[in-house]
Amino acid sequence: MPKGPGKPAPPSAPRVRRGYFESRYGQLHVHNAIPPGGGFDEGTSLICLHATPRSGASVLPLLGLMGMDRSVYAPDLPGFGQSDPPPARPAISDYASAVGDFCTSMRFRKLDVLGYQTGALVAAELAIALPEVVQRVVLMGVPVPDEAEGDQFRREPWPAAPVADGGHLLPEWNRVRESVHEGAALEVIASGFADMLGNGPQAWWGTHAALQYPAAERLRLLTQPTLLIRSRGRGMDSPRARDLLPKARVVEQADVYGSDLFESAATPLSGVLREFLRG
Repeated sequence: MPKGPGKPAPPSAPRVRRGYFESRYGQLHVHNAIPPGGGFDEGTSLICLHATPRSGASVLPLLGLMGMDRSVYAPDLPGFGQSDPPPARPAISDYASAVGDFCTSMRFRKLDVLGYQTGALVAAELAIALPEVVQRVVLMGVPVPDEAEGDQFRREPWPAAPVADGGHLLPEWNRVRESVHEGAALEVIASGFADMLGNGPQAWWGTHAALQYPAAERLRLLTQPTLLIRSRGRGMDSPRARDLLPKARVVEQADVYGSDLFESAATPLSGVLREFLRG
C-alpha cells in the first residue's frame, strides 16, 4: 500500500502574530512572537518597547530571534503604530500604565523588559510599578537630556507638523537618513520614514515625554538586575544614564545604535540579551 503523507515538519522559526488588547486609552496593538514549539514556558516572557516616533513594528527583527525560546511582545505605545492615542499629551508614566494594563490582562507572573530610547524610560517605569513581576531590565539609548537639549526640542519639536505644500517632508526624510546605522539600505530608511509619518501629527508627544522625564529621580528606584547597553554612535544615548544606574551592568556595543537599531543590529544584540536574560 502507498504510504500516507508524513507528519509536517515542526516549525523552525517563531510564529509572529498581532493582536489587540484593552488599555486605559482604548486598544493597544501588540506584535507577538511565539516559540516554534508553541510553548510558553521555555523562558521568561520578554516585552520590548520601541523608540519614538517609531512603532513596535521596528522591533520585529528582534522578535524573530528572541522568540526562538520565549514569548516576546512588542506593543505599539499609545498613539503610535496601530494603538489608540491618549486624549491628551502623556507622561512616560502614562505610557507605562497602558503597557501595565496589557500585563494585567495577560496575567504575567514573570517578565523581562527591554526598551530603546523613549521605550527605555517606559521600561524603567514599568519595572518600578511591577517590581514583583519584572525580573530583569534592559535599557538602551537612555535619553537623559541637559537643559539646552530640552529647550531645543521645545522650540522645534519633531516630527514637524504637516504643511499643505509638503515642505515638512524633506527635513524629516533627512532627519531619518541621518539617524540610521551607517550603511543602512535605502529600503530601511524609507521604512523608518513611513513608520514615523504614520504616527500622525502628535508623534512628537513621545519624545516630549522622554525629555520631561525626571530621570535623576526615577531611574534610581530600579531594584531589578539591569543591563545598560551603550554605544558611541549617534542618537539620544546619554552618558549621564550610567551615573544614574550605578548598579547596572554596562555593555559598550559599538554597532548597536541608530533609529534602525533592530533592523541593522538584531543579531549581535540578541547575543548580548541572551547572556544577560538567562542569568
